[in-house]
Order: sequence, then structure tokens, then C-alpha cells
Amino acid sequence: MTEGKYIEVRDGLRLHYHEAGVEHPETVILLHGGGPGASAWSNFARNIPVFAKTYRTIAVDQPGFGRSDKPTEHPQYFTHSAQAVVGLLDRLGIEKAHLVGNSLGGGTAVRLALDHPARAGRLVLMGPGGLSVNVFAPDPTEGVKNLGRFAAPPGPSKEKLEAFLRVMVHDQSLITDEIVNERFAAASTPESLAAMRAMGASFMHPDTFEQGMLWREAHRLRQRVLLIWGREDRVNPLDGALVALKMIPRAQLHVFGQCGHWAQLEKFDEFNRLTLDFLGS
Repeated sequence: MTEGKYIEVRDGLRLHYHEAGVEHPETVILLHGGGPGASAWSNFARNIPVFAKTYRTIAVDQPGFGRSDKPTEHPQYFTHSAQAVVGLLDRLGIEKAHLVGNSLGGGTAVRLALDHPARAGRLVLMGPGGLSVNVFAPDPTEGVKNLGRFAAPPGPSKEKLEAFLRVMVHDQSLITDEIVNERFAAASTPESLAAMRAMGASFMHPDTFEQGMLWREAHRLRQRVLLIWGREDRVNPLDGALVALKMIPRAQLHVFGQCGHWAQLEKFDEFNRLTLDFLGS
């Protein structure tokens, strides 16, 4: 793992991020998913140098993940993280950025675009949280169930983490002992477990839970949006794309066969070409 950088974005909250391609005028922010042990590096390490050939590329550890601070008192998580990313843009002097978000990161990207539309360029959303509505697939999905089991009594274990990770992908060879060990070390600390509990609670708070129901506001998005789904996604299944595709005025959908929830890894070359073409077209 590279060391990356730290920056205080607001009220003492520090974010950790990786940056490359600083010489380019346009910026892309990469926002990772929300599974145990997830980080910008775990989701986008291989993609960063490809994107950096064309864009200033910033891969952010969202609050509560990676090496970023892990507060447990915060607003609804999408709002919380979107505010933090806007703070990052402010501190780095970036007026507007394209947003590429996987799962939880997709939800953060949409919330940012809704609440701060002038700061968001084009959106690329891979199986985004909060935006997908399972029309046919049951809730909770297999992936969401395994996510909940990770920290449930008697506590986290490598076996439970591996079960979760194997649901993420169609290509099972991607889940190695090294990945399981690295993510378990990050996910099983008291700070990470507390942050995960706080994040989950924020989606159920009676005063703010509707901020996470992004599909209800999707019609307000004015950005061009590329939805990317894996046909074999067992976390946010493909039918979850239908409402978003219908509601977002400037949306298009690309589906990868033989692909799960991590399109940026499982379909690495095709994903990079597709996304860079969309952002630059």
C-alpha cells in the first residue's frame, strides 16, 4: 500500500487519500464501497494509474474507512461522506470533479451531486447503494446479509469476512488469502467496528433515513450518469438498476456479464475504457 496523504476537511475530520495525475486540469474522485476493510486502495489501486494518464485522480478513504478518521457521531452516512468530500475539494482548490463510485461510494456520489450540483461533473456509478431498488430480487440480498453477519455475535472472523468477499465477485480466484488477511486486519479494529455500527445506525435514524433513499430524488440529477452493473451482482442485483435508469434524465446503463459487484476489478480493462470514454466524450 502507498502511504497517501492526509487533509483536515472540516471540524477536525481528517481524510486520507491517494492522488496522481496532478498536472491535468480535470479531476476524477474515486469513491470505494462499504464492506469490512474497504478502502480507496483496496478498491482502486490498479485503476488509479490508468485514470491518472488523463485526469487528476484522487481516491479517497471515506470517513470511517481506511486511514481516514472514524467518527461515530455523524449525520446520515451519504450526507456525512458527501460533506467530507466537498470539504476535500474546497481544501484542494477544486471547483468541480467527476465522481466514480462503487456501492456505498456510489451513494455518496449521488448525494453530493444532489446537494452540491455545481461541484459534480459526470457520475459513474457501479452497483450504487441507495439508488438501486430491487424490483424482483429479495431484500435483504445475500451480500447485505453477509455484511450484517460479519460483526454479529460472537464477533468478526476471517471466515465470515471471506464469505462476504466471495459474494462480491463472480471470479472466485480474486479472493486470495492475502486480500482476506489485509481486509480483516483493517476491519476488526475497535475503531473500524464502531464506525461500521455508526454507519449502519445512520441509515435507520427516524429523522434522516430518507436521505439514504436516493432513488426518490434521482429525477433531480442533471449530470450525465453512467450506471455500471455486473449481471451476477449478489449485493445490489441487476434489477435494482431499473428504477434509476427510468428516473435519471441523462442516464445510460452498461451491464457486464460474468461480473459481480466489483466491475472495476473483475472487468478491469473494459471498465477503464468504458469509463474514460464516458467521462471524456
